[in-house]
Amino acid sequence: MELSSSFASLVSENISFSSAISPFPLQSSLKTRKLTKPTSQNLRILAVAVEPQQDFPHNSPQKLLKELAERKKVTSPKKKVPPKKFILRPPLDDKKLVDRFLKSPQLSLKSFPLLSSCLPPSRLNNADQTWIDEYLLEAKQALGYSLEPSDQLGDDNPAKHFDTLLYLAFQHPFCERNKARHVRAGHSRLCFLGQFVLELAFCEFFLQRYPRESPAPMRERVFGLIGRRNLPKWIKAASLQNLIFPFDEMDRLIRKEREPPVKSVFWALFGAIYLCFGFPEVYRVLFEVFGMDPEDKECQPKLRRQLEDVDYVSVEFEGNKLTWQDVAVYKPPEDALFAHPRLFRACVPPGMHRFRGNLWDFDSRPQVMQTLGYPLVVQERIPEITEARNIELGLGLQLCFLHPSKYKFEHPRFCFERLEYVGQKIQDLVMAERLLMKHLDAPGHWLQEKHRRILMNKFCGRYLREKNLHRYIIYSEQVQDAYEHNRRLRNPSTTAVQQALHGLAYTVYGKPDVRRLMFEVFDFEQIQPKSV
Repeated sequence: MELSSSFASLVSENISFSSAISPFPLQSSLKTRKLTKPTSQNLRILAVAVEPQQDFPHNSPQKLLKELAERKKVTSPKKKVPPKKFILRPPLDDKKLVDRFLKSPQLSLKSFPLLSSCLPPSRLNNADQTWIDEYLLEAKQALGYSLEPSDQLGDDNPAKHFDTLLYLAFQHPFCERNKARHVRAGHSRLCFLGQFVLELAFCEFFLQRYPRESPAPMRERVFGLIGRRNLPKWIKAASLQNLIFPFDEMDRLIRKEREPPVKSVFWALFGAIYLCFGFPEVYRVLFEVFGMDPEDKECQPKLRRQLEDVDYVSVEFEGNKLTWQDVAVYKPPEDALFAHPRLFRACVPPGMHRFRGNLWDFDSRPQVMQTLGYPLVVQERIPEITEARNIELGLGLQLCFLHPSKYKFEHPRFCFERLEYVGQKIQDLVMAERLLMKHLDAPGHWLQEKHRRILMNKFCGRYLREKNLHRYIIYSEQVQDAYEHNRRLRNPSTTAVQQALHGLAYTVYGKPDVRRLMFEVFDFEQIQPKSV
């Protein structure tokens, strides 16, 4: 060991001496400074321990490693590498691109374009098949489905792909298999579709079960049943928790670790069921497998002051609370006026006939029907059916433009609120289906953001105003004076009318007419050519 000492008050010269403490030589280096009178105050002794220098051979690896370590200390720190998602990859050549598209399961079904768009972008591999062999039978048994492989069904049956979609539904973003790109994309797309399927299913059910209720209590009932806090309870009731958390006990997890995976699987599950079996099966799984009870205390709405409803309801609702079986198995008769006759009766009260032949019916209805392209041409065996449908359609249109400020306090159902509720839900589902079929390679979170931006409330009202239909909304005199010079106050009502029109189109003509209104008449995607 070497000791370096500097004596500030002594002359500058080297002194060597030996010490009995250490066998190594001790050296003292003195700095040259001005000579001052040596006093005890100026005397400072500094001792530093220095490692003994080892002389390595010229080509020894130890010397090279030491030099390399010294160079690393001097070099500047490495720049941060950007994430892989920001690194541009070279584009595939045409042949590989064509092969990928032609071999993709998403292009294998021509008769079911929506189902085809929700299949994984590439075929399942051995790791996927391992999960299917181990867990799929347990999932199908818990949900009440046949244990036979769905691949054995015919090509014209959408349930042929149920095994694949059911596997994707359980691969939530927090599990190991979700790291695979085709699994992650397939699950997120099913989850994106399933949330709107659930909303529309409960909307139709509660509108028919409670024909006199306003939409606000219904929304509270829906949230009480399928709110994120309550979903683990339904998953446990169906004994599916071990498929979502194979290595953990669900009840011991904290909320932020338990609820997101459960919500993701729950939504994706109903997206898969809707694609393969339709709405009747959605109702069966909700109320039979998961055991949901619409009369449960936890899903009851808050107590609020109810307006007295003195108007009649349709005969099929009078004194009769419909069950989920009534809604699930209902099929309209062959000579029905509407695509969804019972839902129309639940939204348009019979008392609307008192408005037939009023000033709005003569002055505004023809212009509104001309703008919207109504009535549609439908081939009927009996001409009286077409005439009756057109009369009911005119009354429904008047209800769509009837603001709550006009008659709601005397007649609570004489406003567009119930049609607006169903219109909002069918509008969400139609747009979700459109985006899924249009963007085959887009993940669910990207579709969610695109969906939200297109269907913003201000844009919905804007499309109605572009057609000059906002001039036909019926307000009370007090509200009319307040809205006349304030466009911001009018915007929520124009949005509500827009959604009510979609609800009316769904109940009268079905989902195809909602697509026509959204993408041809109002041009939600803004891709139609504009008149100069």
